[in-house]
Amino acid sequence: MRLNRTGWIFALALLFVSCSTSKQISRLAKNEILTSEACTLAHIGISIYEPATQKYWYNFNGDKYFVPASNTKLPTCYAAMKYLGDSLVGLQYHRSEDTLFISAWGDPTFLHPDFADQRVYEFLKTTGNIIILNISSWREKRWGIGWAWDDYNEDYMAERSAFPIYGNLVRFTNKLKNIQVSPPYFSTKIIRDSTQKPGAFLTPVHREIASNAFYITAPDSLPGVFEIPFYTGEDSTILNLLKDTLHKQVYQNYSRYDKRTSYENAYSQPTDSLLKILMHRSDNFFAEQSLLMVSRQLLDVMNDEKIIDTLLKTDFKDLPQRPVWVDGSGLSRYNLFTPKDFVGILKKMKNEFGIERMKHILPTGGAGTLTNYYETEKGYIFAKTGTISGVIALSGLL
Repeated sequence: MRLNRTGWIFALALLFVSCSTSKQISRLAKNEILTSEACTLAHIGISIYEPATQKYWYNFNGDKYFVPASNTKLPTCYAAMKYLGDSLVGLQYHRSEDTLFISAWGDPTFLHPDFADQRVYEFLKTTGNIIILNISSWREKRWGIGWAWDDYNEDYMAERSAFPIYGNLVRFTNKLKNIQVSPPYFSTKIIRDSTQKPGAFLTPVHREIASNAFYITAPDSLPGVFEIPFYTGEDSTILNLLKDTLHKQVYQNYSRYDKRTSYENAYSQPTDSLLKILMHRSDNFFAEQSLLMVSRQLLDVMNDEKIIDTLLKTDFKDLPQRPVWVDGSGLSRYNLFTPKDFVGILKKMKNEFGIERMKHILPTGGAGTLTNYYETEKGYIFAKTGTISGVIALSGLL
């Protein structure tokens, strides 16, 4: 996400399991934050809560709404921890003679370079000669509500889809000025364009907003590895990628699959292996697809609005303030949460999943998005950061 160093602070919502005093915290907050020159123009919210006494030690604008940026990934992570089970469903399938019928589940790990073990790929490769892909459960758009559409060329805004493949990114590798493309399917879609030079708003590789033609403007300036989202709006893109990878006939079924047919699950990765990367890297794509998988699991469709409405009416109905929640990652500025909301979410995570599981998923000092922070508190602070232009957020446990 873009970070504009305006010094605005959203929230420090720390879930404490140690002992301190409200007066010490209040004095520290006033001297170090509220009256500091850097925060003169900032909107600030702070909530600190101790679960042992079930009391807040400090609140400053704790019930006020702020744009949470990537702290939005915390309620997404909670939903995934609760509803996706121990292992991710990569897809559902049933066989009929030489044909394999598969139903999309939104799993972002399929042929993703972060995951060496590709059980779903091996299953598809060795089962049947004809594959029929059903994506009738997809009820979403490739971008979320309120996303900055002109960031479509950036790797942090990979498009959402019913059946992600290769992380929905094209990777350009520059080896001694020999440009290699992954997946290879896109190597025939490169256009060398020396008439334009990369600059602040033109990257070494870019594509048009609704096309998979990739323009390389300056091969010599291409870094070692450069990633760019591919356009998922063409139905043929995913089918062609599967055909090219599996070397099989792949077709798409647009009709609603027959619920009378018995489908089996094909599992891909341990759920927490995805969530750990999601939270450590603050991966927008993994977050978006995780929420869509929860939607698929609970509602049989992949739709943000429906699953968020369901979660707000059930799991999050007791939050102090009702959030305005519109996407899984926090890319949208339409999201609005209060510091007390995040304390409430962290309390639920602790009570339902235990601190040890939270410590495994959340980055600690010196790791993930906390790489340059809290190094002396490594093993004590576990938190999620959030940054977007004009917003800095931190929510976690101590």
